[in-house]
Amino acid sequence: MTLSSLDLKLGFKCNNNCLSCPQAQNRHLGDLSTDEVKFFLGEGRKRGSDQVVLTGGEPTVREDILEIIEFAKSIGYKDVQLQSNGRMFCYKEFCEKIIEAGAGSFMLGIHGPEAKVHDFLTRSPGAFEQAIQGVKNLKELGQPVSINSVVNKINYKRLPETAELFAGLKVKQLQFAFIHCVGNALEKIDLLLPKKSEVMPFMHKALDIGIKAGLLMRVEAYPFCFLKGYEKYSSELYMPYKEVRNKARFWEDFRKIQWSAKRKGPQCSECKYDLVCPGPWVEYTNKFGFKELKPVQGKKAGNAKEIIGRADERGGEQELHP
Repeated sequence: MTLSSLDLKLGFKCNNNCLSCPQAQNRHLGDLSTDEVKFFLGEGRKRGSDQVVLTGGEPTVREDILEIIEFAKSIGYKDVQLQSNGRMFCYKEFCEKIIEAGAGSFMLGIHGPEAKVHDFLTRSPGAFEQAIQGVKNLKELGQPVSINSVVNKINYKRLPETAELFAGLKVKQLQFAFIHCVGNALEKIDLLLPKKSEVMPFMHKALDIGIKAGLLMRVEAYPFCFLKGYEKYSSELYMPYKEVRNKARFWEDFRKIQWSAKRKGPQCSECKYDLVCPGPWVEYTNKFGFKELKPVQGKKAGNAKEIIGRADERGGEQELHP
């Protein structure tokens, strides 16, 4: 199978210290060297990938980030995406240099509608203001900007406001990713982990706001039984065959890892979405069990396309996007 995307974690250094950071336990490993990064980029091209996602940690704090992007473009990557906390993009000159080097899309992590929420979760005063300015700078420079917002107990009641914020900023895509309680989040699980059933009405309202505004909406790690009427916005339906590498590990097909890290209850075998839904993160079911999971009745969907292809009144067809 041809590799569609390479997700390359450049390292674990970061200028935030997020309460929900899933990589916190790896910070002692440091970063890949420039030569290691170039080697892995070359290997990805050999395996057929023409898209690379540069992530971390925080890729923009690397002194060689422009060299890395330029190298990726020089060996044939058509799309170089940066996943970032967005803080460095508050400097417009930095944005211009990144774009000139060859970065073509940006996924920024912003976790609430105001500084009080985001800065608390990132444990970095001023982070929200910098990240929002970063969105504005990138938009002014004509760049596609997507937002990933981690849903947790601190911010879930503010999801509609978060959707309104990014609808107003006219970002391309907004993804709500239900918190995965590993790393820092596992230590703070009682503070951070809400029940999915409690999140549901706020999630649905936020989706309505984003869909109405024309944003490409996605929800990650949120089983289909909580997405009635919104099933086609599940991120799991759009996950490509991608390779993930970091300084410590290598995953040849990240979709398999996603399924192995999640768990379903015995009742899930009766659900029409059983074959396409991996269930909640294991850490979630360890804490709350399976009682919330309610099988959806109906003919079983055999694959993602059967769900994506069903147009509904909430937004019609949407492009597939990893």
